[in-house]
Amino acid sequence: MSPERVSLARLWALMATVFVDMVGFLIVLPLLPFYATRLGASAFLVGAMVSAFAVAQLATSPIWGRFSDRMGRRPMLMLGLAISVAAHLLFAFACSDFAMGHLSSVQTLGILFLSRLVQGAGGATTGVVQAYVGDAVVPEERAKALGWITAATSAGVMIGPAIGSLASTLGPAAPGLVAAGLCALNLAFAWRWLPESTSHEERADAATKKRASLRRQMVEVALHPARPVARLIWVYAVPMMAFMAMNGILALYLQERFAFTEKTIGYLYTFVGTVSLVMRSLILGPAVRRLGELGAMRAGLWSLVVGFGAMPLAGSTPAFVLILVLVPVGTALLFPATTSLVSRFAARHELGATMGVQQAYGGVARLAGPLWAGAAFQLLGPASPFWISGVLALGTLAVAAGLHPPERAEPASAPAPAGGPAA
Repeated sequence: MSPERVSLARLWALMATVFVDMVGFLIVLPLLPFYATRLGASAFLVGAMVSAFAVAQLATSPIWGRFSDRMGRRPMLMLGLAISVAAHLLFAFACSDFAMGHLSSVQTLGILFLSRLVQGAGGATTGVVQAYVGDAVVPEERAKALGWITAATSAGVMIGPAIGSLASTLGPAAPGLVAAGLCALNLAFAWRWLPESTSHEERADAATKKRASLRRQMVEVALHPARPVARLIWVYAVPMMAFMAMNGILALYLQERFAFTEKTIGYLYTFVGTVSLVMRSLILGPAVRRLGELGAMRAGLWSLVVGFGAMPLAGSTPAFVLILVLVPVGTALLFPATTSLVSRFAARHELGATMGVQQAYGGVARLAGPLWAGAAFQLLGPASPFWISGVLALGTLAVAAGLHPPERAEPASAPAPAGGPAA
């Protein structure tokens, strides 16, 4: 079998793995606020539970990446799935009739909080997934491959909440049990069909080579932002913060400006998700072939600049929706192309760790964006978060201006055979 066909088969197995994992995650996430408030949780505590996932993900992403360099991508992905099973079981137990009848509300809320932390740790393997693509797919096709991976997660985001709502009709513990069962099946699928993407020699080389500590790698990105990898991480993180800021206040803005309600906002998110899915699965690949990764990255930034800046100018709902399309178009071009470039500039023996550092910076951005956007919305006016996000995206264009593609594309790793434990 040719290397291209092996890589494609491996990518489909990886896509199936991340799709089912995201379905399980989204089965329980929308139900968490309802269950928590039923137990007496305040709005602040509900917010803390939601943020707990990001905090655990931020703390563990670089560690997952470094271990994947030394031990292989496949074992780390499978361990992450196993941890997700445990997290969903904790969620199901906290919502069960037994817990409701034998534990206090404080104890039950504590278990829910713990389930979020465990789920964040298990879900911190995004950098490992990206490093897997870097191993398995030739450099020219990585942005397209990363787009497919994110398209699979977008499909999971669209399907998971519906399954959760259906499962909730069987009882409060049912969604957690369904999610745990799906993750367990996903673990068995990965064991059988997902091969290792690195060779034994590469893992041995990564284990013996001297490298900077994870803390030092994090600091280096801040101290030396002009270096190619650091610059790309900032190009990834700053627009991510702007994007999450917009998401954080979008429902509030639409409620105030166009009288959206909880019964109508969901349709808008489904529409945006559909645009994102089409962009990443069908359009990203041809765009990268035509523009190159740097061209796609810059086109994505321009799309965000115009989208963020023009949304407050929309005078009607159709006009707002038409402008909003520029945001999923921009993120679909920007983030996969940037991650692909990071994989090409990163040292081979530190690919997983570098992807983990990128995700850690992305995690900080995901936490910070909604916080400052909420404050700006309240203190400076409803339009201010969009203006600020547009300025941030425009500033990122200046950061990206001095980037040049790598001089030489490295080959993808030789694939390991599918099935059974990794070699």
